[in-house]
Amino acid sequence: MSGDGERTGPRTPTEAVNAIRVHAPSERNRKLAALLDAANASDRLKALWLAQQTTAERLGMSDHSWVHLQIVLNSALRLFRLLRRAGVQSAIESTHAMNPYDAEVVIAGGCLLHDLGMSIHRANHEAYSLFLAADQLDQLLETIYEEPEKTIVASEILHAIIGHRSGGAPLTLEAGIVRVADALDMEHGRSRLSLETHLPNIHSLSAAAIDEVRIIPGEQRAIRVEVEMNNSAGVFQVDELLATKLRGSGLEEHVEVIARIEAEHEKRLLTVYRI
Repeated sequence: MSGDGERTGPRTPTEAVNAIRVHAPSERNRKLAALLDAANASDRLKALWLAQQTTAERLGMSDHSWVHLQIVLNSALRLFRLLRRAGVQSAIESTHAMNPYDAEVVIAGGCLLHDLGMSIHRANHEAYSLFLAADQLDQLLETIYEEPEKTIVASEILHAIIGHRSGGAPLTLEAGIVRVADALDMEHGRSRLSLETHLPNIHSLSAAAIDEVRIIPGEQRAIRVEVEMNNSAGVFQVDELLATKLRGSGLEEHVEVIARIEAEHEKRLLTVYRI
């Protein structure tokens, strides 16, 4: 026991999953709200989230817990809603004559399930995520859709999951959004690239250089991503993580990325970096 009466050390799986709950703005989308309710009610899914974070910790990697998933989800919904405001149509609308609320379910499913394979191993985790997600989707979608719509939505979610891998080639707007949103979780202490090694290097240095990531309406394009840095080393993070995921996502024509350094104490190797 610690001095304040709180227990230190590991928690049991039951204790750990009881503390997990994901949130996202879903007040205007009852289908999205139902998906989040189903996810929060599933101890089996939350146990996989716990296991994927355990793998990340064993490898000395950055956060892959439900906190990461919630950040990605909220970023993805923000991206999609800005694209909708600009008149960009989702694939589930253009292909299956469904609606934007269904697109948000696809996006949310991709965000919440994309790293499940990390519960097995980091290597090939995107592929492992597919069969683990497929095992979850019937339960997660059962109160939202009937067939054949349920299978269509599940298939689109699985496509979004595999599209987030390195070299992935998303074929839908929804999958491209999940891919880019995953990369946007790169503020200090959260980057996908940080702590890949315990040795100080450009990965850890650049990860520490990112202070804030903002998603706002764009000036030249539908979306503007502003990255505030405290050091020029953050450009490596932006280029290796965000730019790599943005290229080939299908969102390139809709997203502008501006990385800036505002700190007066830093020698400005550059002032603005654009994609």
